[in-house]
Amino acid sequence: MTLNAIKQAIYGLYLTNSFGLRLKYTNDPMQKKHLRYAYSVAQLEALNITIKVENKEKLPTKGQYLLVSNHRSIIDPPILEVALRETSIFGSWISKKELYNSFFFGLFVRHAGSILLDREKSQMSSFFAEIKETVASGDSIFIFPEGTRNKTEKLLLPFKDGSRIIAVKNRLDILPVYIKDNANEVLEKALNNKNIHQEIHVVIGDRIPYKEKSNLEETYRKIFSLA
Repeated sequence: MTLNAIKQAIYGLYLTNSFGLRLKYTNDPMQKKHLRYAYSVAQLEALNITIKVENKEKLPTKGQYLLVSNHRSIIDPPILEVALRETSIFGSWISKKELYNSFFFGLFVRHAGSILLDREKSQMSSFFAEIKETVASGDSIFIFPEGTRNKTEKLLLPFKDGSRIIAVKNRLDILPVYIKDNANEVLEKALNNKNIHQEIHVVIGDRIPYKEKSNLEETYRKIFSLA
């Protein structure tokens, strides 16, 4: 690990937990959105990474949606928070149990607005009930339908079934978003040399009506021309 990577890790730990504490005592969704955005900007600026949004006109300024995105890196949530900066959309992230219990991310994730997905539980009723309650409160849902970070050479991993179920059960139109660049490779370069400025491009796709019965993964691939 390089000296710069160590410095970035220490700063990242400080930043994540300091914002986690502020989020812990914030209940208003828009205040949480602003804090998440401020955290994301600070984190990406420290890495010298800029976010560029393509098809910005397709990004709704308000409403409730199921946002679905590909997933390659731990910095994907900050990337998407910055991409949504001009909207009033606030979403609860579907987060894995490991993040809830993480020394690095736990405090932040537990209070930033997230819903725990515990795959070890035999019953998923409480998970879907919490989503329903969250949507009823006016929030959107943000999810990585691949279910894990894509560490392969493939452009996309197979989607899990849960995303379509969430959309239909809660009558949420789907907002597809694609992080075009390999954010994990960008992150690795930034950790080795923060003086190199890099850009990550986020593409906004056409919204998918929740009533549409086509396969979500196939539709997503078609929207973003993924082989």
